[in-house]
Amino acid sequence: MGERKYVQLMYIVGGMILAYVLVMSTDWVWGYFQKPPELYVNGIGIGVAAIATYLVWRHRPTQQSASETVAELRKVTWPTRKETSQATVVVIITVIIAAIFLQIFDAIWSRVTGYILG
Repeated sequence: MGERKYVQLMYIVGGMILAYVLVMSTDWVWGYFQKPPELYVNGIGIGVAAIATYLVWRHRPTQQSASETVAELRKVTWPTRKETSQATVVVIITVIIAAIFLQIFDAIWSRVTGYILG
Protein backbone atom coordinates (compact mmCIF):
# COMPACT_ATOMS: atom_id res chain seq x y z
CA MET A 1 0.00 0.00 0.00
CA GLY A 2 2.96 2.31 0.55
CA GLU A 3 3.85 2.88 -3.07
CA ARG A 4 0.23 3.10 -4.28
CA LYS A 5 -0.26 6.41 -2.51
CA TYR A 6 2.64 7.89 -4.48
CA VAL A 7 1.22 6.55 -7.73
CA GLN A 8 -2.19 8.03 -6.91
CA LEU A 9 -0.56 11.34 -5.98
CA MET A 10 1.25 11.30 -9.33
CA TYR A 11 -2.06 10.93 -11.17
CA ILE A 12 -3.68 13.72 -9.14
CA VAL A 13 -0.82 16.16 -9.71
CA GLY A 14 -0.59 15.20 -13.39
CA GLY A 15 -4.33 15.74 -13.80
CA MET A 16 -4.14 19.14 -12.16
CA ILE A 17 -1.26 20.22 -14.37
CA LEU A 18 -3.11 18.96 -17.44
CA ALA A 19 -6.25 20.85 -16.37
CA TYR A 20 -4.27 24.07 -15.97
CA VAL A 21 -2.62 23.68 -19.39
CA LEU A 22 -5.94 22.86 -21.07
CA VAL A 23 -7.75 25.80 -19.43
CA MET A 24 -4.99 28.20 -20.54
CA SER A 25 -4.89 26.69 -24.04
CA THR A 26 -8.67 26.82 -24.45
CA ASP A 27 -8.75 30.43 -23.28
CA TRP A 28 -5.90 31.33 -25.64
CA VAL A 29 -7.43 29.64 -28.72
CA TRP A 30 -10.98 30.79 -28.03
CA GLY A 31 -9.70 34.29 -27.27
CA TYR A 32 -8.72 34.75 -30.91
CA PHE A 33 -12.36 34.70 -31.92
CA GLN A 34 -14.12 36.39 -29.00
CA LYS A 35 -13.89 36.77 -25.24
CA PRO A 36 -14.79 33.30 -23.97
CA PRO A 37 -17.08 32.73 -21.00
CA GLU A 38 -14.88 31.73 -18.09
CA LEU A 39 -17.26 28.98 -16.99
CA TYR A 40 -17.06 27.28 -20.40
CA VAL A 41 -13.28 27.57 -20.59
CA ASN A 42 -12.81 26.12 -17.11
CA GLY A 43 -15.42 23.44 -17.75
CA ILE A 44 -13.81 22.31 -20.99
CA GLY A 45 -10.28 22.31 -19.58
CA ILE A 46 -11.14 20.58 -16.32
CA GLY A 47 -13.56 18.16 -17.98
CA VAL A 48 -11.11 17.01 -20.65
CA ALA A 49 -8.31 16.75 -18.06
CA ALA A 50 -10.54 14.70 -15.74
CA ILE A 51 -11.50 12.30 -18.55
CA ALA A 52 -7.90 11.96 -19.73
CA THR A 53 -6.63 11.41 -16.19
CA TYR A 54 -9.28 8.79 -15.53
CA LEU A 55 -8.50 6.94 -18.77
CA VAL A 56 -4.78 6.92 -18.02
CA TRP A 57 -5.47 5.85 -14.42
CA ARG A 58 -7.60 2.91 -15.62
CA HIS A 59 -4.97 1.82 -18.18
CA ARG A 60 -3.35 -1.24 -16.57
CA PRO A 61 0.10 -0.99 -18.25
CA THR A 62 0.40 2.64 -17.14
CA GLN A 63 -0.49 1.68 -13.56
CA GLN A 64 2.07 -1.11 -13.61
CA SER A 65 4.78 1.14 -15.06
CA ALA A 66 4.12 3.84 -12.45
CA SER A 67 4.25 1.28 -9.62
CA GLU A 68 7.51 -0.15 -10.94
CA THR A 69 8.97 3.35 -11.17
CA VAL A 70 8.10 4.08 -7.53
CA ALA A 71 9.53 0.71 -6.48
CA GLU A 72 12.79 1.46 -8.31
CA LEU A 73 13.00 4.94 -6.78
CA ARG A 74 12.79 3.35 -3.33
CA LYS A 75 16.01 1.44 -4.15
CA VAL A 76 17.94 4.61 -5.00
CA THR A 77 20.62 5.64 -2.54
CA TRP A 78 20.68 9.41 -2.47
CA PRO A 79 23.99 11.21 -1.92
CA THR A 80 24.79 12.68 1.45
CA ARG A 81 24.98 16.42 2.02
CA LYS A 82 28.80 16.24 1.96
CA GLU A 83 28.86 14.32 -1.34
CA THR A 84 26.44 16.80 -2.88
CA SER A 85 28.50 19.80 -1.81
CA GLN A 86 31.71 18.19 -3.11
CA ALA A 87 30.08 17.44 -6.46
CA THR A 88 28.80 21.03 -6.62
CA VAL A 89 32.31 22.39 -6.07
CA VAL A 90 33.65 20.14 -8.83
CA VAL A 91 30.95 21.39 -11.23
CA ILE A 92 31.64 25.04 -10.40
CA ILE A 93 35.40 24.62 -10.89
CA THR A 94 34.83 22.80 -14.18
CA VAL A 95 32.54 25.57 -15.42
CA ILE A 96 35.09 28.23 -14.48
CA ILE A 97 37.87 26.35 -16.31
CA ALA A 98 35.64 25.92 -19.37
CA ALA A 99 34.73 29.63 -19.30
CA ILE A 100 38.41 30.64 -19.15
CA PHE A 101 39.24 28.25 -22.01
CA LEU A 102 36.41 29.62 -24.14
CA GLN A 103 37.42 33.22 -23.35
CA ILE A 104 40.99 32.52 -24.49
CA PHE A 105 39.73 30.77 -27.62
CA ASP A 106 37.36 33.68 -28.34
CA ALA A 107 40.17 36.24 -27.94
CA ILE A 108 42.47 34.28 -30.27
CA TRP A 109 39.72 33.78 -32.83
CA SER A 110 38.80 37.49 -32.66
CA ARG A 111 42.40 38.51 -33.40
CA VAL A 112 42.75 36.00 -36.24
CA THR A 113 39.52 37.17 -37.91
CA GLY A 114 40.58 40.79 -37.28
CA TYR A 115 43.81 40.21 -39.20
CA ILE A 116 42.02 38.36 -42.00
CA LEU A 117 39.14 40.82 -42.42
CA GLY A 118 40.80 44.05 -41.33
